[in-house]
Amino acid sequence: MMSQEPQSASAPPAGTGDPADSVENATGNREQPAKAGRRQSVQPVLETLFELYPKLFGAEFLPLKLGVFQELLAAHPEQLERASLKAALGVHTRSTPYLQGVAAGRPRYNLQGEAVEAVAPEHVYMALLELFRRRQGRSAQDLRPRLRKQLMAAFELSGLSRQDYRSRVQGNDAQANALLEEAFAESDQRLARQQALLSAFGSSGKSVAEFAAMYGLDPRDVSRVIQHKRQSPPG
Repeated sequence: MMSQEPQSASAPPAGTGDPADSVENATGNREQPAKAGRRQSVQPVLETLFELYPKLFGAEFLPLKLGVFQELLAAHPEQLERASLKAALGVHTRSTPYLQGVAAGRPRYNLQGEAVEAVAPEHVYMALLELFRRRQGRSAQDLRPRLRKQLMAAFELSGLSRQDYRSRVQGNDAQANALLEEAFAESDQRLARQQALLSAFGSSGKSVAEFAAMYGLDPRDVSRVIQHKRQSPPG
C-alpha cells in the first residue's frame, strides 16, 4: 500500500517497512519469472488471508487501509509471521486487480470490511500510470488517449486545483509529467469547445433538437453539455 507521496512515477520511494504503507509499484514484464516465483512462495499466506478476509482478498481486491499490516499481525499472531506477511502483501498490492481498485478511486477498507478512508490522489495517479505501462507493453495500440481521459477523471474527482494536483503527483519522470500536461491541454480544448457550443446555443433561440440539427450534432451531446454547465459552480 502507499503512505508516502511519490517522488517519481517510475521510481517511488521505499515504504516504511509496512508493505501496506508502501507505494504499489511493479517493474512490468522484465521480471515476470521473478514475480511468478515470489507469488508462488507467498501463496500459502495469500490463501490464509483469503480464508480470514474473503471480502478483502477474494474475488475483488479492495484497497486496504494504511497500517493494515500491523493490524493483521496483532490480530493473528499464531497464523501470520512478519516476514512472510510482508512479502505476501507486497505481491498482493502490486497485482493488477489490486491496482485497478486503487486506480478506480475506491476507498480503503479496514479488516472489518468497512470503507474508512479515501485513496490519496497521488496513489490513484501512480496506479493509473502503472496499469497503462503494463497494458501498453502488451498492446500495439496507442493507449495514451485512454490514459489522458482517466487522468482527467481522476483529477476532477480529487477536488484539487491544478497547481495542488501537480504538486501532489508530479516527480522526476518526464514522460509521466508530459502525459499529465497533455491531459490538461486536452481538457482545456474540450472546455473551450463546450463554451463555444453553449454560447452559440444561447444566442440561437433554438430548441436543443433544432440547434443540434442545424450543426449536425447529437441532441444528447448538446443536452449533456448544457446540463453539465448548469450543475457546475459559477466561476
